Amino acid sequence: MKKIIFLTTIGLIIAVFISFWLIISSGYDKQNKSILFLKKIIPSSIARNVRDTIFFIPTLQERNKFLELQLQKYEQGLKGSLFYDEKIQKKNLNYQVKKFFLPYPSLDLSLGWQAEKNSTRAHYLEIIGDKVLVISGEGETIYFEKQNINKNFLNQKYLNNNLQDVIKKRNNTLSGIRDLFYEEDFIYISVVEIGQKGGTLNIYRAKKDFEFLNFEIFFESKEFYEKGYTLQSGGRLESFTNNEILLSVGFFNKHEFAQDEKSLLGKIISINKENKNFKIQSRGHRNPQGLYYWKEKNIIVNSEHGPKGGDEVNLNYLNKKIEKNFGWPISSYGEAYTSKQKEFFDNRGYLKKSHSDFGFIEPLKYFNPSIGISEIVQLNDSIYVSSLRAESIYVIKLSDKEIVERISRLKFDNRIRDLKYDEDSKSFFLIFENTPAVGFIKLLN
Repeated sequence: MKKIIFLTTIGLIIAVFISFWLIISSGYDKQNKSILFLKKIIPSSIARNVRDTIFFIPTLQERNKFLELQLQKYEQGLKGSLFYDEKIQKKNLNYQVKKFFLPYPSLDLSLGWQAEKNSTRAHYLEIIGDKVLVISGEGETIYFEKQNINKNFLNQKYLNNNLQDVIKKRNNTLSGIRDLFYEEDFIYISVVEIGQKGGTLNIYRAKKDFEFLNFEIFFESKEFYEKGYTLQSGGRLESFTNNEILLSVGFFNKHEFAQDEKSLLGKIISINKENKNFKIQSRGHRNPQGLYYWKEKNIIVNSEHGPKGGDEVNLNYLNKKIEKNFGWPISSYGEAYTSKQKEFFDNRGYLKKSHSDFGFIEPLKYFNPSIGISEIVQLNDSIYVSSLRAESIYVIKLSDKEIVERISRLKFDNRIRDLKYDEDSKSFFLIFENTPAVGFIKLLN
């Protein structure tokens, strides 16, 4: 009996070792149920030590691959070289994926997803006619001809701008870009900047000009967080009706303000492009990372990060005469990260596991565990949801009455920061964050 127990134990150890080796050497799906189970039972500190000692060889191999890719990126400069081109078949989805180098700093995942340094390594793109404009997290702009997506090089060109100068003249410093948006001959960017009152979210605007972008302040949120860094800034921009644009504003880690109608924190607002007057379209948001106006149905679609779990896709039916409140922080399907945070939430009655029971709008879809939800696009009968943590695009197919019928997943090996659909090519342009790269995805069926 002892011999059987001994051999069984040895067998289990070998099986676990092989599993870990395969996971670490080839990368892994963070949404995989087996991986999530192991993460629950193994403390993160122990997992990191095992990774960095016993499994240092595959970790080193992955690191070397990444460094080789970075070297290729820097050597090719502004060429925008094609370095990945594959056709992928998966169940009911067939699609082509291309990746082209961007000349910007890569995300440093070794610092952790909360690192302030990575705030300036979130890049965004926008399709403007026959060109694609890209802005780095540090405010540097480049562009390329859209048709170059069919070639081996994007042939990117620098586009000078005055963003850093105009922010400096306001006695502020740039902390990061949060979105890039184009409409009616104007280019808009949302910016997190730091000044004497702390951090704040503002919008700058420039007339379209592929010789030089002259940015001016367009809208100031006049909401601040203490000096330092916050992830919960929101900042997505989107077209709207009646000469207005939409802006999502995060809760800046000030929980009570998300429900306060006198504050812009935790809100989605519309802003008049002429007089800059604004109106709150919805409240009770945590950190809205995706924003889309579904014109045909007069619905504002947004995605937002939950705390630990509970990422949401929400529908705001503008024609319905109901309170446009999505519940944060009172209702959320996520959990606290720490015991101290749990005590904070419990003492205030936060994170209730229903929205409708407390008078709030239920999400169309929530994700547990978190996918690190990002930009969204509505197309035909589906909502395309990009993600950071899950490195995927989730295709949520809807019925005529906006009921979820099916969810499909396009899995990649890179965090997706931005996503745009191009009508001309019937394809998606996106920002893959790790390398970083301009991505091109064409659905083949």
